[in-house]
Amino acid sequence: MEDIDKVRAQWEQEKPHLDTLPMAIFGRIMRLQKHIEAEVAACHKQYGLTMGEFDVLATLRRSGEPFNLTPSALLSSMMLTSGAMTNRLDKLESKGLIERVHSKEDRRSVSVGLTAKGFDTIDKAIEDHVAVQHQLVERLSDAQKPELNQLLKTWLTGFEGTNDSNV
Repeated sequence: MEDIDKVRAQWEQEKPHLDTLPMAIFGRIMRLQKHIEAEVAACHKQYGLTMGEFDVLATLRRSGEPFNLTPSALLSSMMLTSGAMTNRLDKLESKGLIERVHSKEDRRSVSVGLTAKGFDTIDKAIEDHVAVQHQLVERLSDAQKPELNQLLKTWLTGFEGTNDSNV
């Protein structure tokens, strides 16, 4: 019997009136998250990136030509605080992966763009990132993957509304 099932059985014995199915669901999600995070972090580490730095580079790369965004556009697409974003940008800039470019029309206006090194790094890293994601879900059947995705999407919509542009 799996640990989570043992916990449920113990609660069933001690408090039979409690429905502990949600407890099992959350326990499994939290344990899965640990495994997922470890595998994805190991992938990013090969490129000298943290998960947050990868996220910034990926956001810039998927934005399309010319692969730059304003800091506020980055913030809104990544749901970070401005302090956390500044820290990530400083680190990525020191690694030569991004550059901050001042507008010629308005020197107060800045955009963040990928350098050639940043573009090459994220282009390689995203390939490995997606391969790791495929490995992480390989135990699910082809039918189970979209079913799980839809269940999670429905559940998440209950918290975040109907904007599914990030799903």
